[in-house]
Amino acid sequence: MNWLEALILGIIQGLTEYLPVSSSGHLAIGQYLFGVDPEKALDFTIIVHIATVLSTCLILWKEIVWLFKDLFKFKWNDGTKYIVNILISMIPVMIVGFFFKDKVEEVFGSGLLVVGICLLVTASLLAFSYFAKPRQKEHISPVHAFVIGIAQAVAVLPGLSRSGSTIATGLLLGNKKEKLAQFSFLMVIPPILGEALLDAKDLFFPAADAVASVSTPTWVLLIGFIAAFVTGCFACKWMINLVKKGKLIWFAVYCAIVGLLTIVLPYVLS
Repeated sequence: MNWLEALILGIIQGLTEYLPVSSSGHLAIGQYLFGVDPEKALDFTIIVHIATVLSTCLILWKEIVWLFKDLFKFKWNDGTKYIVNILISMIPVMIVGFFFKDKVEEVFGSGLLVVGICLLVTASLLAFSYFAKPRQKEHISPVHAFVIGIAQAVAVLPGLSRSGSTIATGLLLGNKKEKLAQFSFLMVIPPILGEALLDAKDLFFPAADAVASVSTPTWVLLIGFIAAFVTGCFACKWMINLVKKGKLIWFAVYCAIVGLLTIVLPYVLS
């Protein structure tokens, strides 16, 4: 991977992590177009994921500080309830991570057909959430947090947008737009960071019978990190405003078009 590919892929990761169009799907498409082997670029994937998590922490730092302040008051308050909901939302993705990690990794290596199909599913979810008009709830309940967590767990599939799935599910449940995007972005920080750190441990400190597979030059990783972090900051802030305005239908159209092209183009080009 050269610096220009790292720059473009970093921008793709930073933008699509928050926009409801699937970062994993777009990263897979970008790697396919550049002829980058995903297995050999695992170190790059880890770095850009960490970059987008840090961009979330920067944009939502006030909310994160508020949560920790309320938590360390050791009282049952709004911040503590919010943290409990985040922990509840993590249960489904933890189950998938512990028991189905190998199966998920097999799906990631199965080609662009799965990516295209999952992008079409993302488009359908966004369209349903746009046209549905459920009764509005004032707060995200623990039950809703768990259901949104299931959407996050299913969205480990490449092409199924994590932000799109969680936000669309929350909207279908009747949760308020103003609070949903913030909750969606905060709830993904622990799983993404945890997964990235575990992958990094296996990559940089392999077992005795394994071989380290760090193959991307450090300066190329740095370019990808900076690109993903900067664009991630812009995309995170932009997406929160878009959800408040309810303008997600255009992302449904985009995902449908890209999904169809992803399914068809490999056969046309082969």
